[in-house]
Amino acid sequence: MVLYFLYKKENKLNKKTIISLIVLALVAVACATDTAAEEVVEEVAAQTTLEMVLERGFLKCGVSGSATAFSETQADGSITGMDADYCYAVAAAVFGDYSKVEFKSLTSAERFTSLAAGDVDVLIRNTTWTQSRDTELGNDFGPTIYYDGQQLMGRNSDGLSASSSLKDIDGLRVCTNAGTTTEKNITEGAGLVGATIELVTVEKFGEAIDKFIAGECDIVTTDGSGLVGRRAVNDALNDWAIFPATPISKEPLGPTYRSNDSQWADIINWTVYATIIADEYGVTKATVDSFDYEAAPEMGRLMGKNDGELQTAMGLTADAYYNVIKQVGNYDEIYSRNLNPVGLYREGSANAGWQDGGLIYSPPAR
Repeated sequence: MVLYFLYKKENKLNKKTIISLIVLALVAVACATDTAAEEVVEEVAAQTTLEMVLERGFLKCGVSGSATAFSETQADGSITGMDADYCYAVAAAVFGDYSKVEFKSLTSAERFTSLAAGDVDVLIRNTTWTQSRDTELGNDFGPTIYYDGQQLMGRNSDGLSASSSLKDIDGLRVCTNAGTTTEKNITEGAGLVGATIELVTVEKFGEAIDKFIAGECDIVTTDGSGLVGRRAVNDALNDWAIFPATPISKEPLGPTYRSNDSQWADIINWTVYATIIADEYGVTKATVDSFDYEAAPEMGRLMGKNDGELQTAMGLTADAYYNVIKQVGNYDEIYSRNLNPVGLYREGSANAGWQDGGLIYSPPAR
């Protein structure tokens, strides 16, 4: 339109003036476009995770989908396990309805990219908290829900047993997931004891198990809980040996979320802490309505039963964590129904409560 106007007026304006006006017009358009783009970016950046989740109407939770006892996809498409239950717990806290969650099964290679891109709101995917993941990937980690450690599994028929060590894998083929702490740990561990191994990496741990069963690997390695679960599912308790007795690494597993969103971090963290505190007080799905909250002010605050509640300051309803316990359960309930059936028990482990010599511990709700 501007160019047409100048063309019609050419006989009244010299060429130098016309060029100057054209340049000014283009600059004005560019500035307007840049300003509009900046406003869109600022608008998106200003929206918190909680606002996005509430606007969408459901939580998007990243899980494995194939981790025995942690997140397993069932025949009907549902996902069950300890990780899945904590996804349900977050949904219960945010919406008052545990079912308002959409699961996204992610491989080890996909999980952090998917979180960064906003494809999921939180990862609860048996993910290890490490320095590099905490500092380099734009992630933050919530409370540990399961203290694990890497172990190896081999066949008794190959001369391996629960008393075997890393030195015993010299010359063997070892299968594990590519791009994981597991791959890094076994490479470093074997090198430290002078064991030469042939490392076979796959995208999904299920593929590693398939290769192990087919005889394409002599050893398979991942977190000890994963090995115990797979051995139980394959009914191979007397055939497959898990070793060494002391894991070769520390693997604290818990929720992971994007950095720089303290409100969302508080919601995730205190969802976990609420299940732990309820466990400490013996408040379960069955007793949450009959518990004497006057005798335990901390539980009263956490369940929204007195004036000291702190949930509304986080953008939640006062009874947010009551909904978590009522609909999903406390820490021990979540743990026991998912992990006990495959032979993983809290007693005597790092996953016992702090009062019983374990590491499961929560800050006070006050």
